[in-house]
Amino acid sequence: MILFSLRKSTYLFLFLLTNFQLISCAKQVQNSEFKIQNAEKQPLKIKTGAERTDLYLHQLKNKKVAIVGNQTSIIEKKGKNKEQKEFIHIVDSLISLGINVQKVFAPEHGFRGEADAAELVKNGKDTKTGLPIISLYGKNKKPTAAQLENIDVIIFDIQDVGVRFYTYISTLHYVMEACAELGIPVIIFDRPNPNAHYVDGPVLEIEHTSFVGKHPVPVVYGMTIGEYGQMINGEKWLKNEFLCDLTIIPLKNYAHTSDVSLTVRPSPNLPNDKSINLYPSLGFFEGTTINAGRGTEFQFQRYGASFFPKNDFSYTPKPNFGAKYPKENGKLCYGVDLRTTEKLNHIHLKWLLDANKKTPKTQKFFGETFTIHAGNTKLQKQIEQGLSEKEIRETWEKDLEDFKKIREKYLIYE
Repeated sequence: MILFSLRKSTYLFLFLLTNFQLISCAKQVQNSEFKIQNAEKQPLKIKTGAERTDLYLHQLKNKKVAIVGNQTSIIEKKGKNKEQKEFIHIVDSLISLGINVQKVFAPEHGFRGEADAAELVKNGKDTKTGLPIISLYGKNKKPTAAQLENIDVIIFDIQDVGVRFYTYISTLHYVMEACAELGIPVIIFDRPNPNAHYVDGPVLEIEHTSFVGKHPVPVVYGMTIGEYGQMINGEKWLKNEFLCDLTIIPLKNYAHTSDVSLTVRPSPNLPNDKSINLYPSLGFFEGTTINAGRGTEFQFQRYGASFFPKNDFSYTPKPNFGAKYPKENGKLCYGVDLRTTEKLNHIHLKWLLDANKKTPKTQKFFGETFTIHAGNTKLQKQIEQGLSEKEIRETWEKDLEDFKKIREKYLIYE
């Protein structure tokens, strides 16, 4: 009887223990599933085209390669400290992988991104690699046949911000054109566009084409530079309707609505995400007498002038990194601080209209380059006539709808 009772107790204990373990395991599975579901909700890390070496290294083997790049042409590498991000320039990365890099072409602001806007960039030599650096913002904006001699393939790897008067897309146009004429393939390492979440602004009129605007697109066109390259080809915008042998190395885990924060400033006067988001709206000030933050630490996050009415917000522009000769240099400017502005989803004209109203009639407001920034003569006339922002925006609608139909053909991402 005692033996039976012990066995019965043992069986009961084992039964309870087994059921407890099953319940515990079930809870662990549920918890694991919960963690997986939560993990899936977290946005995946965007992988740039440059980081996807498996898609392009085979195209570069045994080739003489030239790179169009600048300070933004970087990829993240695994460092010893996982918490601290480390980056390597694409030139250094390719050389370390045994790719025969012959030379580097530099756009506006130079290879290291230190030149002022519109400042000529000189040819030189990279101190780290010894590679020759050829300026595409000096004597020539289009690579010459001599500069491309013996080059088998060109890589274009520059971070864009998706704004028509930001000149990297004009550099892309000329690189594609030169390579199309000589039969040299171009590979674009695609990068995310921080202003790809909307399309807005006046569409450029062909008669106002310049390096500040090469194509009939709105100020904000909502495309990555890879998608834009496809549009240049597809719409036959190159000289003599040449077609470039173009390959896009696409982004991974990216959509036009992705929240993009850049690691490196794409140019001297776009220091952070706020300035990049405000740039499409405040870039119009480049064609006026108004200071838009150049000569301060808050470029394209404020605007003002010494001749504005006095108010509580003021600042004094002085020469600094990216602005050797800022507008209103050394003068006390009264204006508007935009650092706390919420993220924009369309172009705002209210600040441009406000600045025009605050400018005395005895003071010049529009500069010589306003037309090329606007892409037409209409916008200046509309402002001078006193049209409201709503009335001005209504004149863009048809052209924007027509452009969106063209844009749709070349999109790679949702």
